[in-house]
Amino acid sequence: MNQADFQRETALRQSDAGAAEHAAQVASLFREHNRALTSFLSSRLDSMAEAQEVAQEAYVRLLRLENPEQVGFLRAYLFRIASNLAVDRLRQRNVRADAAEEDLFAEWLDTPAPERRALAIDQLRLVREALRELPRKTSQAFVMHAIEGRGFDAIARVMKLTERMVRYHVTRAMAHCRARVDAKEND
Repeated sequence: MNQADFQRETALRQSDAGAAEHAAQVASLFREHNRALTSFLSSRLDSMAEAQEVAQEAYVRLLRLENPEQVGFLRAYLFRIASNLAVDRLRQRNVRADAAEEDLFAEWLDTPAPERRALAIDQLRLVREALRELPRKTSQAFVMHAIEGRGFDAIARVMKLTERMVRYHVTRAMAHCRARVDAKEND
């Protein structure tokens, strides 16, 4: 065996000894601090099962460290790893919750057409009643804008009003109609 082979063999044995020592340190951390770690995580995640999963992943990451000798306090590092994993888990929950909210809208859109049609007819009836309660100019401006799709300038010319007055009438009518529809939905 030459000098280079001897040095490689010595380095390999030292790294194996270092890995075994590191594994023993992690095992000791598990025995001494696992209960505290899972309690810490459980308080953040509100789930003991998730806390145990995150703790296990934290131990695995601690075991996989390439240079464990560079970490001064393994316990503090373990808790930092676990804390970061818990934050990631909470973010994933939020993403899933947002996706579930989007599913609610998809469910509404998938409602059978007759139900949507009945709802639309009911709302249209409410809007017509609300428009009858308003002054003639207000309801006329609203119909011309919202139903006929005319611009404020065109309505102003036809009704011989300023654009500002047309906007006022349309806004007033929209607010009144919205209030009537909302009142019906809250009944």
